[in-house]
Amino acid sequence: MVYKAVIVGLVLVVVVLGGLLAMRPGTPAAVPAPAATSTPPATPAPDQPAPQPSIDPQQVAEMERFMVEDLPRRIEGDPLAMGNIDAPVVLTEWADYRCPFCSVWAEDVLPGLQRYIDDGTLRVEFRDLAIFGDESIRAATAARAAGEQGQFFEFSHELFSALPNEGHPDIPDELVYGIVADLGLDRATFEADWADPAHQEAVLADSAEANGFGVTSTPSFVIGSQFVSGAQPLSTFEQIIEEQLALHG
Repeated sequence: MVYKAVIVGLVLVVVVLGGLLAMRPGTPAAVPAPAATSTPPATPAPDQPAPQPSIDPQQVAEMERFMVEDLPRRIEGDPLAMGNIDAPVVLTEWADYRCPFCSVWAEDVLPGLQRYIDDGTLRVEFRDLAIFGDESIRAATAARAAGEQGQFFEFSHELFSALPNEGHPDIPDELVYGIVADLGLDRATFEADWADPAHQEAVLADSAEANGFGVTSTPSFVIGSQFVSGAQPLSTFEQIIEEQLALHG
């Protein structure tokens, strides 16, 4: 069943989802670990499967509800989002512009999801997770400055496409201003917005929130009630979106 598949995915990322739930206001305290004992646990026989950790179904259900209902921001006019505000499936992405796998996903996967955005099924909400230093933060603020002129995703796509899909490349100002010119943005307005400290504060706030959730690598995603780590192929995202749509009813 689709629901069981989602539960399996949740078990695989229990640390991350535990962080997501712990950050939610009013979340019950975590269940303490069992007290240490002087008798070591029995080692299963070589031909026997290792015992699996028990997962509280109620906690799993609460994690799923949080991801579906509370994690998406659904802010009207959000420049860092695309798709209907009331789309049944929300994909939250955490990325760093100096992350080569984020570039791969932006170039090879996101365009393939456009049909879901266009038909109202999917909403994509971007969040910064700047993990590769000050230059990552500066790149993120540049994208937000472009967003002030309504071209956040266009700028992001051009920046990811211009960078090599390996290592953690530098992002010189000449590259940024070249994209500004190519997109037809007003440079003076862009420069003023790029210098606005509010954008850096927003980048740092998104990154701190992600760390609080336990999300520490890029790219990372929550699609409906399922967490996905890494630049998985388009088919993986299509399958999960279809599953989440079916769950939505």
